[in-house]
Amino acid sequence: MTSEQFRIVVAVALLLALILLRLQSESFGAAEYDEPGNRYHRGFWTRLCWYALGLALLVAIYNVHPQPHDVLFLVVGNHVDVFTFGLSLAAIGAAQAAVFAWFRYGGLRLPAPSAYPGAAINSVATAVIDEAAFRGVLQGMLLAIGLPNGSAILVQAIIYVLATRMAAPGRHRYMLLLSLGIGVGCGWATVQTGGIGAAILAHTLTSFALFICTGHAGQVRRGAEPDEVEALRRPDGWRDARRPDQTSGPGQVGQDS
Repeated sequence: MTSEQFRIVVAVALLLALILLRLQSESFGAAEYDEPGNRYHRGFWTRLCWYALGLALLVAIYNVHPQPHDVLFLVVGNHVDVFTFGLSLAAIGAAQAAVFAWFRYGGLRLPAPSAYPGAAINSVATAVIDEAAFRGVLQGMLLAIGLPNGSAILVQAIIYVLATRMAAPGRHRYMLLLSLGIGVGCGWATVQTGGIGAAILAHTLTSFALFICTGHAGQVRRGAEPDEVEALRRPDGWRDARRPDQTSGPGQVGQDS
């Protein structure tokens, strides 16, 4: 075995470790599980450990593999194409998130302002790790062994869906389709631009748009939301005293009993 072959084998082993780490993101309360009120929600330092481990593995792969730019796409790509493809995919991602929220909730479920900084960090960090790992390293290795572009994009997208556990029982089918769409769309953008810059941009903005539209970091509930359950349990004509009726004008008397 030559030195170059040995470095490639080590890079493959590091990629497998990275995929296993992605499978365990639920335990760290990171990625799609970083959401207050979720039973998987963890403290900032626990989530930071997941981000740090993921980035450390990516840095190791970058330094070990003999051709991280040409084979693994671990480069931004053509700057003009990055913005063209990235923003186009992001616009599609934001539009579908808004449409889903409209049909699922009847409108946007804007989260509390205090949740925005954490969601922004989560969107960026998760997008960087996911795109570098799946659209960069994994897809690059599949192309390197001779798979056609379409086959490599589809295979890495399926592995990505499995690694994010979106196909697990109890997950909302919308999240399964969204993850598959991100995998295919960002994989195609990576091949077209020669780097992962467009994929990171599109993934980040799509994830943040989903957060704004649904109020969730990524785990859209399959069943009723807590406030919907509360509304169903409340007797007719009653209102929650903690949520003043915004439709009542000055001087009007509420119906609370």
